[in-house]
Amino acid sequence: MLPDAVLPVPASLMALLAVFSPLFTVPSFRTFCGLACGFLAQSGKRTVCGMLTGAGLSRLWPHDRAHCFFSRARWDPDALGIAVAKLVIALLVPDGEAVEVLIDDTLFRRRGKKVWAASWFHDGSAQGPAKTGFGNNWVVLAVRVRLPMIARPVAVPVMAKLVIKGTISASRLWLARRMVTRLAAELPGRQVHVTADSAYAGQELKELPDGVTWTTRLRSNAALYGLPPERTGKKGRPRVKGDRLPSLAKIAATAVFSPVTVTRYGKTETIAAAALTCLWYSVAGKMPVTVILIRDKSKTGFDLALVTTEPDPDAAAVIRRYAARWAIEVAIEDAKQLFGTGQARNRTAAAVERTVPFMLACQALAVCWYATAGHHPADAGARRLNAPWYTSKTQPSTADMTAKLRRVIIAAKFKPVHADQPEPQEIHAIRLAWEDAEDLAA
Repeated sequence: MLPDAVLPVPASLMALLAVFSPLFTVPSFRTFCGLACGFLAQSGKRTVCGMLTGAGLSRLWPHDRAHCFFSRARWDPDALGIAVAKLVIALLVPDGEAVEVLIDDTLFRRRGKKVWAASWFHDGSAQGPAKTGFGNNWVVLAVRVRLPMIARPVAVPVMAKLVIKGTISASRLWLARRMVTRLAAELPGRQVHVTADSAYAGQELKELPDGVTWTTRLRSNAALYGLPPERTGKKGRPRVKGDRLPSLAKIAATAVFSPVTVTRYGKTETIAAAALTCLWYSVAGKMPVTVILIRDKSKTGFDLALVTTEPDPDAAAVIRRYAARWAIEVAIEDAKQLFGTGQARNRTAAAVERTVPFMLACQALAVCWYATAGHHPADAGARRLNAPWYTSKTQPSTADMTAKLRRVIIAAKFKPVHADQPEPQEIHAIRLAWEDAEDLAA
């Protein structure tokens, strides 16, 4: 329990929050726990003051305490992201399995010229033909996990880096590679498979650490080359790449496609795929890559081209990993619509750069809590009873997870702090018994 908080922290949630205590000073950790519980318990706006209200601390703590936690307290959002990632991997990724990482960027809309790093960015979710918006753009790293109670792939956001125009941080690929490199350094001996869309392919891939593979969609105009020929023994510099390969359409016309059975988008089906090992010299340099052409609906040519740096890959596994990339889109949508990430109205540099990573960490905590302590087989059935229009609902959703955790946090306020402290119902029963005893004595 927080010594100066109205809302005690449930033991199951406190066990997860305690993992982050080395990242903060003692006062800051107390504030972190209070704001995290308030963020998860709040059903309204997740502003900084809204977190205080959700925790029941608005009358006990001055709002400056919460604002200072983001703007001036001593803690590192990158260290918080690494701690969250290690927690998610330890709890939800089986030992020995490769860690699957998903990368994407999103825009959190903001207003005002004084908001740090706010600018005009592409916004694919914007209405109308002009897909632009003003706000803070974030590159998000998520860990894909498999939850036994959910059949679909689940992406748990763990790290985020702010895009700052006019600096080296303006490159989304540079930010993504930095996050992946740091995560891989914290997981020695663990294989890390990164999947991203076609925007995350560039010369940064030449600096990937050992044990990290990168899979993305291949651009249609990619300049591919054959592998370098063997040395001839003649004088001069040996060739670093082979001959230029034809376009993807011409490669597909002569490629040999084989049937591959894959499970993607909730269905298991057989498609045709062809693999080619070559060089994408402008992107990966001398590192060989494997191009996988997928023929799904069309009878000739190809429907999708993927490229991976994984040596001798399993085509079905690569296709499955890329199909599961949509899970990060769902996670980002959940962050905005369910968790209220980005609703805080911080403006200073430190506060802006810390608030979104803090909120994504709370989202990851909610998933970890439900997967390890909150799930009950009757949850989906209870949801159908309360919402009978969900006739085919058999699995809990992210909204169900957050609602249950919110109820547990709020219910902890009405539970006795000590085991020997009676509950209100017990006190009422004792009073009734005492009144009956007085009537008998009279």
